[in-house]
Amino acid sequence: VPIYPGSEPLKKAGMDSRGFRRMIREALDLLAESGAENLETIPEAIRKKEGLPGRLQALEQIHFPRGPESLEPARNYIKFEELFLFGILMARKRAKRESFPRELWPLPFGKSQLVDRLLAHLPFKPTAGQISALDRIVRDCQGDASRAYLLQGDVGSGKTLIAFAAALHYIENGIQVALLAPTEILARQHFATLSSYANAASMITDLQMELLIGADSKKTRSDVLARNQAGEVDLLIGTHTLIEDAVTFSNLGLVIVDEQHRFGVEQREKLRRKGKNPDMIAMTATPIPRSLCLTSFADLELVLLKEKPAERQPIETMWLNESRRQGLNKSIRNHLSKGEQGFIVYPMIEESEKLDLKAATEAFQEIQATFPEFKVGLLHGKLGNDEKQSVMAAFRAGRLDLLVTTTVIEVGVDVPNATMMIIEHAERFGISQLHQLRGRVGRGSRKGFCVLLSESSSEESRTRLQALVDSEDGFYLSEVDLKIRGPGELLGLKQHGLPDFRLADLVEDHELVHRTHELALQSPELPAEAIRQIRRQFEEGVVVFPA
Repeated sequence: VPIYPGSEPLKKAGMDSRGFRRMIREALDLLAESGAENLETIPEAIRKKEGLPGRLQALEQIHFPRGPESLEPARNYIKFEELFLFGILMARKRAKRESFPRELWPLPFGKSQLVDRLLAHLPFKPTAGQISALDRIVRDCQGDASRAYLLQGDVGSGKTLIAFAAALHYIENGIQVALLAPTEILARQHFATLSSYANAASMITDLQMELLIGADSKKTRSDVLARNQAGEVDLLIGTHTLIEDAVTFSNLGLVIVDEQHRFGVEQREKLRRKGKNPDMIAMTATPIPRSLCLTSFADLELVLLKEKPAERQPIETMWLNESRRQGLNKSIRNHLSKGEQGFIVYPMIEESEKLDLKAATEAFQEIQATFPEFKVGLLHGKLGNDEKQSVMAAFRAGRLDLLVTTTVIEVGVDVPNATMMIIEHAERFGISQLHQLRGRVGRGSRKGFCVLLSESSSEESRTRLQALVDSEDGFYLSEVDLKIRGPGELLGLKQHGLPDFRLADLVEDHELVHRTHELALQSPELPAEAIRQIRRQFEEGVVVFPA
């Protein structure tokens, strides 16, 4: 017999569990009188194929089960229905976007001269996966419909190169490109990296690339905005500044969003609205679990980079406790003596910036005392942008041997000579954060090391840390992270459009997620009640299915 949540006021009004059951019984009887067929949300052919009961029967058995054997099919129906309806919503959302014709297309097939020059002058050979991903995006440029991709690969798989190469194809055809990064450090990093690619390929004069960030002077900002509005800027790289109303484009046709999880759906769409129905490439910092790709990001086309460049060095990961500190310091000194560099990362103390600064300063002083013969830098949240840039530039140039930081080292920050990542209180970071941090080392010709320092004895922490020790596979780690944290904490439900499902569980029901996704993509003819429920249950339902 179902037990319903209640309160004293409800009980006094006769709405205890018995009162709820009586009211639900009356409602179900009224629904039965109106005709069970009018309640169906899942097409009959799909219901029969999947062995599902009718909707009224499922509701009846949820609230008035004859026994455990009748409850399970009813629960399965509810799970199937909410995943299927959400899948339909996302499939129609994608179809609606693709129904708008491109204003700047189609582009010719085949890589442009700029792309060929870029690939010919790279200091490394692109992987087969990178070439395949680029060909996919370039091939799609022949079509008339706007495209939106989720480009995901492991740390160090070369996503930025693919995005830049794709951008060159658009640029050579007279189309502007915007690259949105979550932080100034990362925006500057992209500008420096892409400029070096362009310079190596002798295309620096053919490519008008600009950086727009909050720290720009008024004169610089005004000049960039004017040139961009006139269509003289080919590739504009920036932070949230790009979303501001003052930033306008002449013919924006491609939007690239790095670390897309740091931006809400509306922020990405606001930038896209500045263009002429532009394409979008959203890049992930670390892989997203497949079940989330098929739900929260089902309106995007998935482009996977599974392999890493052959020249990437393996990273050895160790989990140590405080008793190993002396041996660790000896190892750090040994590597520094060979001219290598390292990061020492402390977790953010979100509750107090003062505590955060105090912890950083004390750690910095202690590490300076431990390694007096080496140059140690400090990076923390209270530094101004110019100071942060100065510290990072000094570290990148090799003028600092160790960098102590309480800010998470930005995803994408590339210091090839850095081989050591020491993470203090590692239990206070999530798996994806730890995997991102680990990916900052071993990017040059030398092997990388990642040390997770933790005294935590909690089962969850031990599971997290052991997973990092056991595997460098970001796709595997993303699934472990999903099991530990759940989709809500992993993504932020509302920011990324994922509803709080009533019964469906994206971890336990991953096979059902895949099945309903496949069925939704087949664009089945829907009962009227299905559309009504989509409008009622999901915020975007009334937009995708207007009355």
